[in-house]
Amino acid sequence: MPQMAPLMWLNLYILFFSIFLLFIMMNYFTYMPNMKDQETSKYETQQMNWKW
Repeated sequence: MPQMAPLMWLNLYILFFSIFLLFIMMNYFTYMPNMKDQETSKYETQQMNWKW
């Protein structure tokens, strides 16, 4: 069974690492979060009356 030279392992590592980075960047830049209107996204505050 032939063995791979160290430079071939380096080329293989660079290839898989570049594919991995490309996959991560594509997922990051294609994700579009749903943006709600600013008027509807205001927090509703509830008044609490504490009786000690």
